[in-house]
Amino acid sequence: MIQESNSQFKKCHTNDYICDMISFDNTKIAFKSKSNRELAWARVMFSLIGAKQLVAGGKLILSASLKMGLPIGGVVKKTIYRQFCGGENIPACRETAKKLIQYNIGSILNYSAEGKTTEKDFDFAVQEVLKTVKEAQENPNVSFCVFKMSGLGRVGLLEKASLNEALSKSEEDEFGRVKLRVDALCKSAYENGVKILIDAEESWIQTAIDEVATEMMRAYNKEQAIVYNTIQMYRKDRLAFLKNSVAQASETGFKVGVKLVRGAYMDKERERAHKMGYDSPVQETKKNTDNDFDAALRFCVENLGLVALCSGTHNEKSSYLLTELMQEYNVDKSDPLVYSSQLLGMSDQISFNLAAAGYNVAKFVPYGPVREVIPYLIRRLEENTSVAGQTGRELNLLVQETNRRKSGNK
Repeated sequence: MIQESNSQFKKCHTNDYICDMISFDNTKIAFKSKSNRELAWARVMFSLIGAKQLVAGGKLILSASLKMGLPIGGVVKKTIYRQFCGGENIPACRETAKKLIQYNIGSILNYSAEGKTTEKDFDFAVQEVLKTVKEAQENPNVSFCVFKMSGLGRVGLLEKASLNEALSKSEEDEFGRVKLRVDALCKSAYENGVKILIDAEESWIQTAIDEVATEMMRAYNKEQAIVYNTIQMYRKDRLAFLKNSVAQASETGFKVGVKLVRGAYMDKERERAHKMGYDSPVQETKKNTDNDFDAALRFCVENLGLVALCSGTHNEKSSYLLTELMQEYNVDKSDPLVYSSQLLGMSDQISFNLAAAGYNVAKFVPYGPVREVIPYLIRRLEENTSVAGQTGRELNLLVQETNRRKSGNK
């Protein structure tokens, strides 16, 4: 993810709407859910994650061990899995969700097994995501479900469809099965009144994902936003894509569910573009990404009602901007059309402080068997080390809270 840490944002509005003082430096609120032991553990984890050479070596070891089938699950489970995952299955995630909701934070259940390639795997993934929909319908602590289309169909097929290349008869049938899987999930979400996110992926398969996501929104978002598409703002074209999506919805009569993120594949995008000799889709500067993300936030809030928004960011400045926009446009803090979301195990200073102030917040809770989730965890490590200042910011806040507790401050 492309993010930037900002140490403090405090402002008091004295109009009739609200008078809040939110500080992302408030570690007492941010880490209220953690025992002293859990706080110490988090410090160890972020110290390790902050060591780039150690992380680079760890990623190589994880990748190699996974390919060779080495028994590394126990070590992974006790370290990065423990930090970033909710458990191996839905019952385990219930405990995580139960703990979060005590602080007014919902959960986004994500079956995070990646790298699957067979029809059997894809059908299994559908059944697992359907279980998350059922859990969300029965468990008020779960705010959203999520899936990746690359978990329901071959990446090569999605790439070919994104390029609008002619598909063979067998490929057409295969792509038809992919769309049926997506439809089964979105239809179940619609019938159960559950919000479901379609995750964003690499640009070379995203066009097919966008087209299917739009089909699903047309079918199931007529009364309210059930299906959400995810838009990665590190891409130069995504602000225009967002505006075009909303224009289509306005013309044809459906709601647009949007999850905004800065993005998760920036380095891979640039490397591929350089290698294959085409213009990189990635913004030229970090500032451009930030500007487009914040402009997208404003556009969504301006069009709230036609748009339902989930702001998925670890950027404190953008998180505070969202509260400012809600105040500016007189949007109630608890309006179900606006959510903020951060990853489990990260940016608690944002999640817990926003939730304590009354805003809708949901943590992204990955789960799955340890070995199955290792590819996701490798990507998580890559993202964390690519974010300037993010890991240091997390560690500094953990140290501050440790010192606060030791001093006896209440």
